[in-house]
Parts: sequence; C-alpha cells; structure tokens
Amino acid sequence: MGKIYDLIDEKLARWLSEQKVFFVATAPLSGDGHINCSPKDGASFRILDERTVVYLDLTGSGVETIAHLKENGRIILMFCAMDGPPKIVRLHGRGESIEPGHNDFESIRKTFPNTLGLRSFIRIQLTRISDSCGFGVPRYEFRGERSQLKEWAERKGEASLVNYRQEKNSRSIDGLPGV
Repeated sequence: MGKIYDLIDEKLARWLSEQKVFFVATAPLSGDGHINCSPKDGASFRILDERTVVYLDLTGSGVETIAHLKENGRIILMFCAMDGPPKIVRLHGRGESIEPGHNDFESIRKTFPNTLGLRSFIRIQLTRISDSCGFGVPRYEFRGERSQLKEWAERKGEASLVNYRQEKNSRSIDGLPGV
C-alpha cells in the first residue's frame, strides 16, 4: 500500500539521493496547452530541508518547466527504483525558477559543482510526499552518465549559451514566457 509522508525523513532522503534518474512534470493552465514531462539526472537533485527540494536546470532545447512554473507553480517529481526493492515516490509541490540575479541563486549554486550551461535551479516547496509499490517498474542496470549535454555546452561556450537561451528559451512551445 502507498504511504503519505509528512516530510522527507532520513530514510526517504537516503533513498531519493540514491536514484540515478527522476522525472519532472508540469502543465500550463490552458487545457489546450502542452503537458511537459522530462527525465533528469539524479545527481542534479538536492534536498534543502524536510519539505524543500531543488534541482539543477541546464540549458536545453525547451523551457516548458520554467514557463509553467512562472504561470502557475504546479510541479511533480517522480522517482522510480530501477534496481533493488520496487518503489515509486512522488513529490508534489509549488515550484519556482531560481535564475541568475535571484537573491537565492548563489547560495543554492554552492550546493552543486560548477556546471557549464546552468540556466536556473528549480526549487520546490513540497505539498504532498507519497510513495506507491512500483511493482510494475522493470529493473534496469545503470551503465553510466551520458556526456553529450556537457560536451555540447563546452563546444558552445558560456557566451553562446546566453545567446542560445535568448533565442530558444524565451518562450515555451505554447508561447508562455521562459527565461
């Protein structure tokens, strides 16, 4: 049976930190808008306190999560055990994009290694923490991180990444403001 948690305790924090991948989903208010679901590298996730988490948001081809958060703040993170005992954890909350210039940007940045291509941090105040069985999730073996995003950012360089974000990340696919 699934469980509702009041907060992220030590046991759950340890489990979340061990996961190699998690998924982020957001949606615009408009029923005609596009729902977004993105996989993220587990190493980009941090627990700030018992009800606040953050993840590193790197420059990419879209800006849906940031645009949806700016419009309505709704977000969910889903973690699935790919090995070991089956389990799914969902973290529902109200999210915000912490972009350069935000008062908290530098303090959050210190919790992560320097990363070329950093676009923002997504900070989430959790409103619901739950788990479920995960019996239907197949087992997968982690074989390593992919290098393409890092190599792409290195080839572009920081100045070109700023231009790229202005060109490709200023609006979502539904026309909502991005970065």
